[in-house]
Amino acid sequence: MRIALASDHAAIELKSQLREWLIEEGYEVADLGPDTADSVDYPDFGYKLASVVADGTAERGIALCGSGIGISISVNRNPLVRCALVSEPLSASLAREHNDANCIAIGARLTGLDMAKACVRAFLETDFAGGRHQRRVDKLSNPPSDSDRIEPLQ
Repeated sequence: MRIALASDHAAIELKSQLREWLIEEGYEVADLGPDTADSVDYPDFGYKLASVVADGTAERGIALCGSGIGISISVNRNPLVRCALVSEPLSASLAREHNDANCIAIGARLTGLDMAKACVRAFLETDFAGGRHQRRVDKLSNPPSDSDRIEPLQ
């Protein structure tokens, strides 16, 4: 399985540690940057990660920033990608099992290396359950048309 990693400057160390660990675990890893701790804008790297997951270059993606929030928002701008912000293994597992998440986001300032590894392991080793969850996942990539939207409150 090919895993893409991307971060901002706040998560460069965690990204490096996860990259080495994933390689040791036998995964093919694409590190999308950044390569230094110089300040960068997380959306640039979130969009890059979403692109390679959406086009199939990578099967799964791991997005990292200080809190995990900003980069998860940018990754989720791509309608073919489902990125869940996780901080413990159960959320990572459920994101795969119920939501067919193809990316996870982790906050490097909030999650230690061992917990991040546990989240990544749960994410990579859990299969999508399909069944009743499939129609819901399909709706994530196909939002309702304007005629199906609820009118705003007056």
